[in-house]
This record gives sequence, structure tokens and C-alpha cells, in this order.
Amino acid sequence: MLALTYSLNVEIGKTTMSVSPARAQSRVRRLRAIATVLATALTATLLVGAPAQAAPVYSNYVMGYFTESPDSIANNYGLHLAVSSDGHNWAPLNQNAPVVTPTAGTRGLRDPYIFRKQDGTFVVLATDLAGTNFAQNNQYIHAWDSADLTSFSNYRRIKVHSLATHSWAPEAFWDPARNQYGIIYSAFNGTRDVIMVNYTSDFVNVSAPQTWFDPGVNIIDATVTVDNGAYYMYYKRDNQLFGAKSTSLAPGAFNNATYTTGYAGSGLTEAPIVVKSLTSNQFTLWGDVYTPVNGKFTAWSSSSISTNSWTPLSQRAYTQPLNSKHATIQPITSVEYSNLVTRWGLPSWNRLKSFNYPDRYVRHASNVARIDQYPFDPFADSQFRMVAGLAGTNTVSFRSINFPNMFLRHEGFELKLASNDGSAAFAADSTFTRVAGLADSSWSTFTSFNYPDRVIRHTGFVLRIDPITTTSSQAAREDATFGVRY
Repeated sequence: MLALTYSLNVEIGKTTMSVSPARAQSRVRRLRAIATVLATALTATLLVGAPAQAAPVYSNYVMGYFTESPDSIANNYGLHLAVSSDGHNWAPLNQNAPVVTPTAGTRGLRDPYIFRKQDGTFVVLATDLAGTNFAQNNQYIHAWDSADLTSFSNYRRIKVHSLATHSWAPEAFWDPARNQYGIIYSAFNGTRDVIMVNYTSDFVNVSAPQTWFDPGVNIIDATVTVDNGAYYMYYKRDNQLFGAKSTSLAPGAFNNATYTTGYAGSGLTEAPIVVKSLTSNQFTLWGDVYTPVNGKFTAWSSSSISTNSWTPLSQRAYTQPLNSKHATIQPITSVEYSNLVTRWGLPSWNRLKSFNYPDRYVRHASNVARIDQYPFDPFADSQFRMVAGLAGTNTVSFRSINFPNMFLRHEGFELKLASNDGSAAFAADSTFTRVAGLADSSWSTFTSFNYPDRVIRHTGFVLRIDPITTTSSQAAREDATFGVRY
């Protein structure tokens, strides 16, 4: 800086001695302007240091959830994680076992929420409730900190109120107007369920609770999304999902701001999630159908979250994690995705999803192979390890998870679950070649190894092998097309 000033002063001195007074004055002004620009830039560099790091690039998604199944076989009230590259089809981590479980309170969680804080790390919040005793009062919520969801620390329970009521489905948002986080949750105010809020800077110490959203009727399960400077809040009312929008996150800002009609799947629906695509201006609204069937996600799509224009998504487009309930979804980077997969591992099993009945999955029932509506128990009946074919190369065999010495094989052209007797006939009957789906090349069709003119298909929801080709009817080709999912 001193050398720069000295050089410019020398130039100014030379100018005043070598040219006319008018030209000298003009040149001096130019040189001094240059000196000011250079000095300002140099000072900024010295004060600020290296340029700020670029904002993280999100390319994948993580989901958190707990698990339940119709006959309670899968009931587990710990935090489960799944990952996805497209935000629609999910791979459970840790073999769909929990990655962390509460050790205080009820020692169980429901309704987990994964939130990325301003510093890029995560906090996980959850309802303190193991099981389905919804009449139980609880003034606390669970909380963990995590750098990247490969480990969890500082487990604690946060007391959010002193009322004789619950604290359901906690979520969080950053409120730039307050320069604080808001923790929102459902609670009964003596008249009806409303959404309460506590403010915090550290998710340890919280302010006194306030009523944040009260439209005058019972509501639960609020979630906040930010898009183009506007705030959107979706919630459950009358067993449907509704959306409200506001330019503020202040308490009461959404009270008279509902802008959508109600959305419900094939039954009573709760637990909304709104996710924006990482590659387009497309949004997905998720809901959890809890009656008449418990644990079945439903979804809608929209290219404009600001309008009431959600269109139902076909279940061909999405596959929820096995037995998942009341989920949370957040975008993650490719590094975070890789770290999660490395730490927890992808499933060692698959499920096969029907193309033309995408709410049905291949399963064995009384040793008969068929497709049944998800969810069902025993859920392990639908889990198979796609192992190297027992006969032939570049082939597969379907090994049962819950009966590991049994495979899907054809017998009289019907598919059954049978014990491996070690014979060449059994190996051939239980071996298939995976090819592009006859109804959709991004799906799969499975050709019989010893009857290569026949493929696995369902008829009357029961599996068999039949001669179906690219020239067969559309209905037959759809019967023979399956999605390899988790």
C-alpha cells in the first residue's frame, strides 16, 4: 500500500512539471481516482480476507421417519433415515433400523423433523411419544444436534410449555425479522388444538410459548416452506391438508391466509411435507394417510406453490420407505449423501412394485407369489435379496428375507416360494433374466431362464410365467412390468 501511494505521488509530481497546468490538473485527477479505487479494493481484501465460500449445492434428499405396520410388527419409535436422488423413490438406510433412539422421557419418538440451521449443521426435533397413547400429556420435545446425520450428539429434551397438553409434531424455521429460530408444534389451548411457537437461538434455551397459528378450528401438523420471498404454511384440518401464505412469520400472520382447498389421499390424511425440486420449479406435497389404512403416503405435484393447483401423483412416481410414518424431508449435498450411505449402508434387499397396480408389491403368502396392497404384515414377505442367478450368468434369483433358504420358483408355470433342494431343476426354475420393462423401459421385466419365451406376470394378482412379448397387448405387457424398489 505504501509503495503504491509513493509511485502514484511520483507520477503526479512528474505530471505537474512536464505538461501545461490545465492538462496537469486533468491527469492528476485521473491518477488520484485510480489511487482511490486501488486503495479501496486493497483495504477490502485486507479486512475481509478470502472470498466467501459459495453456497452449498444440494443434489439429493434425506428423509427422517419412524415406523409402524398394520399388525404392529414394524412398530419402532426411533429415528429412521432414507435417501433419494430424485426426491420420490427412497432407499432406507441402516436396513430400515433406527439410527438413534431417545433415552429419556417416553424413550420413543414420533413425527421427527430434520432442520438445517444457519451454520449448515442439523438439529433433529421430535414428539416425545412411544406408541399411540395420544391422550398422554407431554410438555417436552426431543432434540439432537448433528453435523451431517452420520452421528448425533447433545441429546436433550426441551420443555416448550407448562400446559396440561401435548407437544406434537415439532418443526422449526428461521425468522430473519427476529434473527431467531421458531419452534412450532401442536398443543391444546383449552378450547381447540392450535400451533404454538417458542423462539430460540440455540435450540437449548427457548422463550415462553405463544399462539402462532389459530384459525378458529382444530388444526395440527404445521410445516413452513419459503419460496421467492414468501412464506407458505401447510397444516392438517378436518383430516385434509391445507395451505396458507404470508409475507411474515409473526404469530397470527397465517390466521386468515389459507389459500387452498383441502387435499386428501385415499382416506384421512395428515403430516404435510412440501418439497421443491432441486432441478426444476416443481413442488411435491406429501401427506400420510392414516385411515382406513395406516402408513401409506400420498403425494401431489405443482409447478406453482403460490396457487391452488396441486395434481395427484401416480404411485408409479414414488415409493416411500418401508413402513415409514410422519416423515420429514430435507435437501443434502452429494458429499452428505455419500457420507450417509457409507455410514449407514443401503438395503441388502429389494421390493418389486407392480407397474399397473403401483399400490401393490410382490410378496409370498402361504408360499404363493402374488401382488398385494401396501402396507401389509408380515411386511418381510415382500422383501427379497436379488442374488446372482442359481443357474446361468447375468441372471438373478429372488431369495426370501424371512425364509432365507427359500426362493421364488415356477412350478407348473405358477410362481411359488420353495426351499432350495440343490437340484439343477430347482436352480433353473428359480433363475430369471432382468430386461427392460415391456410397458416402460425404465422399469423391469423378468424372463424365465429355462422357458425364455415366458416372463413373470401377474394375473388375478397371482404371479406366473407366461409368453408375453413386445407385440402382446398393452394390458399383458403392464402385467409383466415391475419396479425394483426398496
